[in-house]
Amino acid sequence: MASIRKSLLQFVFSGAYMKRWNDKLRPMNLCELDKQGHKMMVAWALYVLNSRSMPSEERVALGLRIIEGGLFDYLYRLIITDIKPPVFYQIKANPEHYQRLTAWVLEQLMPRLQPLGPELWNRLEARLTGTRRDDLADAILDAAHLYASRWEFSLIRNLGEWDEERDEIDASFMRQLEARSDLIGVNDLIKGPETPLGHFAHLCGQLRFQTRWSQTPRVPETSVLGHLFAVAAYAHFFGVVAGAGEAQRVNNFFAALFHDLPEVLTRDIISPVKQSVQPIADLIKQYEDSELERRVFGPLREGGCADVAERLEYFLGIEVGSEFAPTVCEGKAVRKVSRQDLYTQFDDEAHDPKDGEMIKICDSLAAFVEAYTALRNGISSDQLQGALWRIKSSHATTDLGDGLHIGAILADFD
Repeated sequence: MASIRKSLLQFVFSGAYMKRWNDKLRPMNLCELDKQGHKMMVAWALYVLNSRSMPSEERVALGLRIIEGGLFDYLYRLIITDIKPPVFYQIKANPEHYQRLTAWVLEQLMPRLQPLGPELWNRLEARLTGTRRDDLADAILDAAHLYASRWEFSLIRNLGEWDEERDEIDASFMRQLEARSDLIGVNDLIKGPETPLGHFAHLCGQLRFQTRWSQTPRVPETSVLGHLFAVAAYAHFFGVVAGAGEAQRVNNFFAALFHDLPEVLTRDIISPVKQSVQPIADLIKQYEDSELERRVFGPLREGGCADVAERLEYFLGIEVGSEFAPTVCEGKAVRKVSRQDLYTQFDDEAHDPKDGEMIKICDSLAAFVEAYTALRNGISSDQLQGALWRIKSSHATTDLGDGLHIGAILADFD
């Protein structure tokens, strides 16, 4: 039976340790987890724009290829962490060398990924060992990677006027991004925040500036952006084990990826404040919805990206009042359903299912891994200890079925 193991949760989170631009002057921590979050957010926007005319089944299949392509490439990157991109590209240009490197990477990934079941493992193996076709999914992932990397590089570019590689790196990003301008939306990304899509992508990138647990020392520190990517990865793997349909897995990943988007507008307000008094929680929610409309949904709709805004509203649970409710679409109406009904009656493309309850659990698990890792790294904190206790207590008996007993997963961390 497929299962989720502690080692997988920790491995996904380990991108928080992986430094980017490690040979450049950096004013802040730039890590792989953050970059992957930004990349997949941009990939989602390009996915929506470039699948407008597709039949539902084809669109869902494309979404799944983008999600798993991004995740599998990230897992590969975690293993070859110390190889600089120019060296890796040279290895990749030699089929024999690349095959040997990939065989070794698969050996390292096997104990972490095989518990998820043979079907996912076979897809991972096929992607990493097969000849890459430059299909739409790979083109979208490549464009999103280039945009997120260039956006990240722009944070440090002007700090190294003496850096002889600076102009070459910037020009290379632009040249490669322009080569993807056949994709709908790429030209808007190149133009930057002056376009509605460029503004949205820029806003998403700013989530890397917001540190989670901002009043609690931690090693490693994590941003809201990196946390969102970890939650999305967990949600996808949980969906695989739970036997969720393809449409639901696509929705779960992207809904998890954006569930904290309002925090770019309101900062990372800690849960005790949100939950302290109902009027305060209602006021925060009202302000978030107002700012989302003014700064995100409105500009996207007015800029010809109404479908992007509509999908975001669904992911964030605007119509039902919570991003963490299991929901389906019937016609143009969005409604809450029980989790059991979601899987037994509505788990198909026609109902656009989303398991918000599972996303909330993955959100808690990601917070647990963050706190657990900091404590293991020697940070003594009452706040972190309290967070571990609260999460373990609230999920001690939580059972999602299909071998997903959350209390048992958390017990592995004892």
